[in-house]
Amino acid sequence: MRPFRATPVALAVFLRAALPGALHAQSGDGVAVLPGSTRSAALAGAGVALVGDAGSMFANPAGLATIRHAALEGSYQHRPDGQTSGAAAAAVRVGRFDYGAGALFLAPASGVSQPADILGLSSLVFRFGLIALGGSLKYVHQTVAGVGQDAWAGDAGLAIALFDIFALAASVQNIGGDFGDGTHLPHRTRVGLTLNYVDPEGAVRLLTTVEGQWQSDRKAVLVAGLEGGITTRGIGILGRVGATGHAEPTSDSAIAVGGGIELGRLHLDYAYLGSENPNGGTHQIGVRWSP
Repeated sequence: MRPFRATPVALAVFLRAALPGALHAQSGDGVAVLPGSTRSAALAGAGVALVGDAGSMFANPAGLATIRHAALEGSYQHRPDGQTSGAAAAAVRVGRFDYGAGALFLAPASGVSQPADILGLSSLVFRFGLIALGGSLKYVHQTVAGVGQDAWAGDAGLAIALFDIFALAASVQNIGGDFGDGTHLPHRTRVGLTLNYVDPEGAVRLLTTVEGQWQSDRKAVLVAGLEGGITTRGIGILGRVGATGHAEPTSDSAIAVGGGIELGRLHLDYAYLGSENPNGGTHQIGVRWSP
């Protein structure tokens, strides 16, 4: 284990240095950085080291490595500006490999005559021992100022997972992503650690996750989340809270809250992010299933 403890940080530094495109103009965040996982949204966006769910691929393709057999996930989000978004993901494990596919959409507010922005991605992960390496290929279509834009990009990820006890992970998102008009998808590097303080198969749940995020042309931010609850025979309830810094001015709160209902292998999730918008905050619901 010792030789690999610095690996995620070293990988992140190397990949950031090797991405000159990160200095180019960007088209804005858009669909490319939406939280595909409701669980992650309730933890203020921390997700690079949340492993074992189908939605893990939206933050780190290597997060699929600890799936037992297969996994499904879906989510829906409503924003105070009237925009809505949704995500769906599926993954399967075959030997040392995991394969996943997913999609995201971001629809404009009612009355806006503009098609929804979409993102589709496919992920492949190879695991050897405690270490997993993964990559994703993604396609993005979005509309800016009435003009449709298309781009292809990739994600690269690493995860070191010790059963369900802890996971140390790093990912670089949106490698490439050139729209052809001088704009690019926002490059983002993430490094994080998730730690379970008790056996997640037991009655008590207590988990923390901490993550650093570096997005091109913005300041670095630290994200931290806490998840805890009680279950009996696989049935229970969880609470979640997360806090994050802001890389740029925003009306969104720095605190996210949420929770979940555990029904065996079925998980029902909710997340809320407050806002200074008079219409309120962002609500997100989701469902996860892992047989």
